[in-house]
Parts: sequence; C-alpha cells; structure tokens
Amino acid sequence: MSSAQPIAEDRAPGGDRPPSRLRQLAAASIGNAVEWYDWYAYSFLAVYFADQVFPKGAGNSLVPLLSTFAVFAVGFFMRPIGGLLMGAVADRRGRRAALTLTILLMGGGSLLVALTPTYAATGVLAPIVLVVARLVQGLSVGGEFAASTTFLVESAGPGRRGLFASFQYVSTTAGQLLAAGTGALLAGLLTEDQMGRWGWRIAFLLGALLSLLGLWIRRGARETLTQEPDAAGAGTAQSAGRPGLFEGLRRYPRQSLLICGITAGGTIAYYTWTTYLPTYAQVNAGFDKGDALTVGTLSLAFFALLQPLGGLLSDRIGRKPMLLVFALGFAVSAVPLLHLVTDAFVSLLLVQCAGMVLLTGYTSIAAAVNAELFPARVRAAGIGFPYSLTVALFGGTAPYVGTWFKQAGHPDLFPWYVAVICLVSFFVYLALPETAHRPLEK
Repeated sequence: MSSAQPIAEDRAPGGDRPPSRLRQLAAASIGNAVEWYDWYAYSFLAVYFADQVFPKGAGNSLVPLLSTFAVFAVGFFMRPIGGLLMGAVADRRGRRAALTLTILLMGGGSLLVALTPTYAATGVLAPIVLVVARLVQGLSVGGEFAASTTFLVESAGPGRRGLFASFQYVSTTAGQLLAAGTGALLAGLLTEDQMGRWGWRIAFLLGALLSLLGLWIRRGARETLTQEPDAAGAGTAQSAGRPGLFEGLRRYPRQSLLICGITAGGTIAYYTWTTYLPTYAQVNAGFDKGDALTVGTLSLAFFALLQPLGGLLSDRIGRKPMLLVFALGFAVSAVPLLHLVTDAFVSLLLVQCAGMVLLTGYTSIAAAVNAELFPARVRAAGIGFPYSLTVALFGGTAPYVGTWFKQAGHPDLFPWYVAVICLVSFFVYLALPETAHRPLEK
C-alpha cells in the first residue's frame, strides 16, 4: 500500500535536482511573514478603530475595545476549521497548494478590513463587515500554521528540524514587527484624530498588497509531499494522497490530545506577551499608546533573534528540556512580571523581553514538536485542527479575558490565569516523549 511522504533528502520529485533548502526556507518564511502581518495589524491598531466600528456603551469607554477584541477572538474560532480544511488540502493536494490558498484568503480579508465602513455611516453593517473579514482571516491563518509547519519541517536536512521549525516564529515575528512598525510609523506621522478617522486603514491596504507579493514568492517553492511510484495506480478513493478529512483525529487521538496540551500554555503566553501586553499596559498602567507600540517593536526584534538559537539548541539537547523550562518559568514568573508593568518605558520593555526569553523555549520548537508526532499522510490536518482549536480557546481569548478582568474590577486575576494554564502544560511536557533525534515518520 503506497503512502504519502515528505520529499527525499537527496532527490526531488521526478528525479529533478533537489530543491535548495535555503530557497524552501525563504519561500515559507517570507510568505508566512506577509500572512501574519495581515493578522496582527488588527490587534496593534484596535485601539484606534474601535470607536469607529462599535458604539460606546453608556458611561463605559471600554465597550468599543471589548467589542473589538471579541471580534479578534471570533476570528480565532475559525482557525480550527481552517486548520482542518487547509490541512486536508495540504495532505491531499500538496503543501504548496495550501500555502497559495491561505495567502489569497488573508489578503482578501485584509482588504475587507481596510474597507470596513464606520458605525456612524452604516450602523450595524460596520461590525458585520469586520466580523466577516476576521472570519476569512481566521480560516486562512488556521490553515497557514498547518501547511507551513509541515513544509518547513519536511524541507529540513538531518539534525536541523528544530532550526528550520524556528523560522515559523521568526517569520511570524517578522510579520508582527512589520505590523507594529507600520502602526508606530503611522502613529508618529499622523495625529491621534487622523489615526482614528482613516490612518488605520492604510496598514490594512498595505497588507492586501503584500499578500500579492507573498503569493508571487511562494510560486517558486518546491512541493515537499510526494507519493510512492505506485500511488497513481492505487485506484481507490483513499489512495496515498487523499486521506480522509478526519483521519488524523480518528487514527491518532493520543497525538491530537498531546498537541492540545502542548499548545495551551504556549499560546496563552505567546498572545499575552506579543499581542496583548501593550494594550494591557495602556489599560492597567496608563501607558502611552505610541510608546507601547515602540516597546512592542523593540521586544519583537529581540524575540526574532532568539528563535534560531532556540531551534539549534533543541536539535542538540532535545525538545523536552526547553518546553519544561518555558512552562515552569511562566508558571512561576507570569504574576510578578505582569505586576511590574508601570507607565515607565523601561519597565514594559524589560518585562516584555524577559517573558520572550522564556517563551522561546516553546515558540522556537513548536512546529518541530507538532510535526514529529504525525506521519506525512495526515501531518498537516493532524496538526492543524487540534492546534488551532487550542489557540482559539486560550490564545484568541487572552486579550478579551484580560480586558474583561479589568472591566470587572479584578485586573490582578489575569496574570494568575496565564500562570495556571502554563502549569497545566508543564505536566503535559513531563509525559511527552522526546522526538528530536527520531527520524521523521513517513
């Protein structure tokens, strides 16, 4: 019985010259950076367009921001569907086909956000358009992680899966940096009134244009999923390249549950530190909006530099020690770190960078750990659904939960919430088998 396999280490499909691993890395990384720029521009600019799209509640200025972060969370709940559907495309039609489709969807969603009307002009149509745009982007980004994770790990050479996997978050962070830098530049060039009325739209229009660039770059990628020579003659609906939609969940339930446990602590720490922390500082410590964007940009640059170092270290010492240090570190330090945030520039910068050092123990190897749990036939869909579901439940809701605690008068509870979820993942990591030095399953 034939089976789908990642591309051979020394031979490309059809006997052609092997693809350059650097070229593969660039195709995945640059396209992924563009994809995530579109996604993160929303969270960085939410404080500017919230009042434009949502009406204020009587006597409560946090209502528009809460509503905007609720839409942020709604987008995350499309991610499991995207992970399943786009993962199935990647397992059936190839990784490159899925990567092409995801970036097209993301660009379309970004354009729709840019064209979202104001509540004053169209009433309830404004939040409806924004919700539709985020649903499309959620579908895209859910599939992006599944497809790009498998593509990167399958493109890696022997003993370099951790290094290649680290570029998942290098490129994700590059997209965040571009989004934060664009936001900071616009905030510096325009007045706050101009940013609120129309300046924020520029960032989303740029995202739509960059998606076209990412699409062009990905056309040069080489497919990493191939079939045995006899696959074409299999003659059945369940041939090597066409696994069932839920085959990964049905045949590998333990691995699916492991991905949920692996991801829970990582995703809440990641979205708290890289996405919500600037808003947390503004809402809870009166931090300046423009300075918060600047701090976010500096700390993300530092974070991106750490990722390849973490990936290389995991190829040497294994994945499990790094995951354990990350989870225990956050379980112990999340509360004191978040309590150290004040309205001083240096305080937020130090807190954000300290958290990102710990976070690297998860982010630099998450793609490798996930990919190493599944065989090639169901790898993308097997990763995509449980990972995206967990991100939706814990990562996507982090900004909303943090803002809700503030509105309810209990902002000190949010750091404890982060710490407890990370502690749960710590116990999952204790039971996790070491996969760093095993061959990637065919």
